[in-house]
Amino acid sequence: MSGAIVQTRFRVDGMDCAGCATKIDTATRRIQGVEDVSVSVVAGTMTVRHAPAADLGEVVKKVASLGYKASQLTANQPFEGANIVRDGSGQSDHDHSNHDHAGHEHGDHSGHDDRTAHSAPKAAAGRAKGAGRLEGMHGHDHGAEEGPWWKTSKARLTIFCGIAMGLAFLIAWAIPASGSWVFIVAMAVGLVPIGRRALSGALNGSPLSIETLMTVAAIGAVFINASEEAAVVVFLFLVGELLEGIATGRARASIKALAKLVPKTAFLEFEGKTREVPADSLEIGAIILVRPGDRIAADGVIVSGESGIDEGPVTGESVPKQKGVDDPVFAGTINQEGALRIRVTAAAADNTISRIIHLVEEAQESKAPTERFIDRFSKYYTPGVMVVAALIALLPPLAFGAEWGEWVYKGLAILLIGCPCALVISTPAAIAAALSAGARRGLLMKGGAVLENLGKVNLVALDKTGTLTEGKPRVTDIIGVQKTELEVLTLAAALEIGSSHPLASAILAKAKERGIEPETASAAGAVGGKGVVGSVQGIELFLGSPRAAGEQSKLPADIETQIAALNDEGKTVSVLLANNAIAGIIAMRDEPRDDAKAGVAALKSLGADVVMLTGDNQRTAAAIAGTLGLEPRAELLPQDKQRIVGELRKQGKFVAKVGDGINDAPALAAADIGIAMGGGTDVALETADAAVLHGRVMDVANMIALSRATMRNILQNIGISLGLKVVFLVTTVIGLTGLWPAILADTGATVLVTANAMRLLEWRSLK
Repeated sequence: MSGAIVQTRFRVDGMDCAGCATKIDTATRRIQGVEDVSVSVVAGTMTVRHAPAADLGEVVKKVASLGYKASQLTANQPFEGANIVRDGSGQSDHDHSNHDHAGHEHGDHSGHDDRTAHSAPKAAAGRAKGAGRLEGMHGHDHGAEEGPWWKTSKARLTIFCGIAMGLAFLIAWAIPASGSWVFIVAMAVGLVPIGRRALSGALNGSPLSIETLMTVAAIGAVFINASEEAAVVVFLFLVGELLEGIATGRARASIKALAKLVPKTAFLEFEGKTREVPADSLEIGAIILVRPGDRIAADGVIVSGESGIDEGPVTGESVPKQKGVDDPVFAGTINQEGALRIRVTAAAADNTISRIIHLVEEAQESKAPTERFIDRFSKYYTPGVMVVAALIALLPPLAFGAEWGEWVYKGLAILLIGCPCALVISTPAAIAAALSAGARRGLLMKGGAVLENLGKVNLVALDKTGTLTEGKPRVTDIIGVQKTELEVLTLAAALEIGSSHPLASAILAKAKERGIEPETASAAGAVGGKGVVGSVQGIELFLGSPRAAGEQSKLPADIETQIAALNDEGKTVSVLLANNAIAGIIAMRDEPRDDAKAGVAALKSLGADVVMLTGDNQRTAAAIAGTLGLEPRAELLPQDKQRIVGELRKQGKFVAKVGDGINDAPALAAADIGIAMGGGTDVALETADAAVLHGRVMDVANMIALSRATMRNILQNIGISLGLKVVFLVTTVIGLTGLWPAILADTGATVLVTANAMRLLEWRSLK
């Protein structure tokens, strides 16, 4: 793609089947300056990549001429092919800028992974304030998304056609002489809009649409004196389309419901006063008040207060998180207990929920390999069936002198069977439902190719720090020597007050957990590379590495044995000296996440091998890996992880690399599937193929399970659509079924396929 290409997204009202998307795609591609088009039926969106000079007004007019309504969602944005275009493997190219993330020593603190950061621009998530309602009615007409289904223009058309057909039957019963004309009039109520759509589609490059097939079959039925059946067939077609629209609307609503989680108003603090304002008017830096029980109106950081936050609506996590000052919070989550003051960090159009919706809608526009194959197949399938229908209608009368009326009737029925709607929608409906189901559970996948390929994963490479572990050390052991455990912790916490070092934070967190409020040590300070010193109530204290402590006071053999055992478990040990005597020992370790062991076991149960890739030392890696039951590869630089992933792929493995999206950027890009793990806006959503919002290892297994459930659903859908067509094709040829069953084979199959796909919305995570 040239650098001059830009992309524009549109909301398109009225789509509810694959035929809709095909017609819009084909017509839009014919506009001068348009390079590429992606349409999502379920999301109701279209992305157009075009030259800057392309007439976007012409795009809107062209879509309107087909009977739909398009409204622009985003301004022209530069098109970065590397961030969007993926091949069939689900891979993408990523741009990364690396910089070193320096840490500092504290005793024998185990080295964490070397960290390389990358910059990831925030996804533009401009939302339209409101989409206009679709005007006019047509045979494939689809009212606006809002409001109950029976108020849509399509529902009205179906009802009018049903009433007309009912009146036709009454008139024909009361006045038999009225003949077939009453049924022709009833049929016309529904067929005229369908015919308009057929003509418009043909003029815009889609001559073999379902509307065309329907129009030819209905008119043909009139010519062979089957006007009664023609009227019923048109009505059944409209009913089927209405049911299809309702089912598709359900999938669309599932992801749109996320937007409704964000409250409409917020309590803004301004010049010492609090007033209620629209939530979408909040600016970055504003301070808002959130009362207990209220939903949070914007992404932000807590500036005062402490409370349990229910993040279930955003991450799928069922257990509320306790949060306090400086902790991030997300729009749409629920403040359960105390009042909070929050500084807004993202505008309404760029908050976490808006970004999730935006990413899912973009993902629904990208086609999975299976969908691309079926699209290619359908281009030959429909003309092929039309040829068969023509041969069945013409060959027996011409070659064998059979009755024209009978075989033309059979040909028309086969014409209706030839519509590929059910087949074409079988994959995108399942993909869209699965993407929505995943997003509501904190699983984000960038498109059908990624979702489809996740099911092929047979090796998962996991980062340690921040992925398998929490990413911050916790106190695991406190051993009293000349002081009690409580005294050791109290004195150590006194030394660490005010320090932001990870080990200091672990000690202070443990003290808080035990209800200890330490006094601040006097003359406190750091001794470069060794530890910290200070004085509490006249006691001279030193907290540092065993080696540094041994320089001041010889460590007994039993203490050195205990320290060695703790080190073998991958723990960092600090020794506390009180007046140069050994007061006690504190051990810390970056502990595995609560679900890490279960997550690794779940991956293995799905048939995937699991390996840990870490920059940490061999001893720590072996300890963590032993706890979780997986193979460790330690002391790796980012380029080493990238090399190992490449080697595994050469061995025939389909590799998913899971990391925090920061220090694993090269390996994420090298894998078949790159999965970023983290929370909310901290996740590098734009550079990975998929993301786990909540940070659970189990969710990696859930992604694979969801992919496999989706592929099973797609195969079921293909079986339903092709199976019904084959059955009715045979029964039509041998004279068992006619026009009515034929239209049911089309619209009925489409409804069944869509309904089956919607079952994925109720997909349940692994236990």
